[in-house]
Amino acid sequence: MLEPPRPPVIELINIRKAYGPTIANDGVNFQVKKGSVHALLGENGAGKSTTMKLLSGLIQPDSGTILIDGRQVALRSPRDAHTCGIQTAFQELTLIPDLTVLENMMLPKGPTNTLSMLKRSEAARKVSKHFQSVSLDVNCDELAGNLDLATRQKIEIARALYRDPQILLLDEPTSALTGDDVDWLGTIIADAKMRGVTILFISHRMPEVREFCDTLSILRNGQHVKSSPVKDIADEKILELIIGRSVETAFPQRDPVKIDGIKPVLAVRNLSVGNKLHKINFALHPGQIVGIAGLQGMGQKELFNALFGAAPIDKGEMLIDDASVHLRSPADALHPSIAIGMVPEERKTEGLFLTLPGKQNASLPVIDRFCKKFLLNPHEETNATATSFAAVEVDSRAQYLPVSAFSGGNQQKIAIAKWLVAQSRILLLFDPTRGIDVGTKHQLYQLMSSFTAAGGSILLHSTEVPELAHMSDRVGVLYQGKIASWLDGEAITETNIIQATLGANNEQTSGAA
Repeated sequence: MLEPPRPPVIELINIRKAYGPTIANDGVNFQVKKGSVHALLGENGAGKSTTMKLLSGLIQPDSGTILIDGRQVALRSPRDAHTCGIQTAFQELTLIPDLTVLENMMLPKGPTNTLSMLKRSEAARKVSKHFQSVSLDVNCDELAGNLDLATRQKIEIARALYRDPQILLLDEPTSALTGDDVDWLGTIIADAKMRGVTILFISHRMPEVREFCDTLSILRNGQHVKSSPVKDIADEKILELIIGRSVETAFPQRDPVKIDGIKPVLAVRNLSVGNKLHKINFALHPGQIVGIAGLQGMGQKELFNALFGAAPIDKGEMLIDDASVHLRSPADALHPSIAIGMVPEERKTEGLFLTLPGKQNASLPVIDRFCKKFLLNPHEETNATATSFAAVEVDSRAQYLPVSAFSGGNQQKIAIAKWLVAQSRILLLFDPTRGIDVGTKHQLYQLMSSFTAAGGSILLHSTEVPELAHMSDRVGVLYQGKIASWLDGEAITETNIIQATLGANNEQTSGAA
């Protein structure tokens, strides 16, 4: 006698969730089979993260039904989700920076004695053993805030696994990972799947969806559009379903930039920062995008922070329009004669005030320009921010809604808009499309092209090699704190960039710095 088919381990039926007038989920329906890896795809604001929060017990649906293993459940809190065997690794990291790795791993509850005191040695032994089992080399006594973004993301994933989930929710886990770290995650997913763990996986990177996932569901404007086995649907169709239209090409066509006889707007000579960056030389000309490639921790963050006045330059010189400058802080970078803006790696902690409206975020760096006799002229402020919001195609509600009310893609647009308000000549873009959907990426690429076509200059670091290959006029590859290679013209290919980041043929350079 045949056994009845097993119910899906996750089933969502007509899920609806609204935040005031904003409808995040509007009748979402999909199923996930036990032991499978299921991708949840869609643009920023399509309802993916809301769905994850509903399953994590952080928020509750306004209507609809959630079934776990065929049973209707009410996930009123994260504790309810944990009881159902659900654990989540979020894109927006939940590690507490002032606690150690061990203390973060033990939250909310670790082994205690009769006095409810944490058994630290026992906890350390268990966590170290777990880290070893997932090939994660981290000092348990290190403060979480001292670790780089990729390591913190890996700890977030390791913590979810430490709690022995039956269902693992991964909310854009690779947005902070590159190269070997993504391979590490692939091994983690394969091992969890082999043990029968069901995984719901959000990603904007189709190669990862192809490699890791069995099935997928696509959301658009809060609604379920389609579910399918991954192998049965082409990338072009997926992109069309995600954004509701076909995409002719991801990257805009850019004409070669002529720099002969034109002085650079920014140049650095023998620039060194601590023990991370050594004798960096390059020039950035008007209308040019210079890409900076490199594996995690090769000095790119120190370079960008130094050029924005957020880190001291120990040796060397920085020049603006051939004149030597010394930036003591980011406030100096904002001076009209310098006019440098920076979109940092972590927009929510370094680039935006989430509780303030978009207008205040956009005007804050140059708020004095809208003041007369110490009084703010709100009309001028609104006009300036409205123009910038229109340029980056962000909703006009950003004038009054807090930034936290917007999707990650729109938050990134606001982070860029403020430097348009500041009338920046130079943009330092540090991984600007991290965690951004394909439609918003295309908009940002167009914005970058328009900015440089108008005479602006961009220094671009990206963990996505195709962006560097297609958007850059030249690419410098950082390796162990030095620019080991320069790639120009036809030499700018994904293969050449990847080989150079791994240290291959770095004694050869294409073009002068």
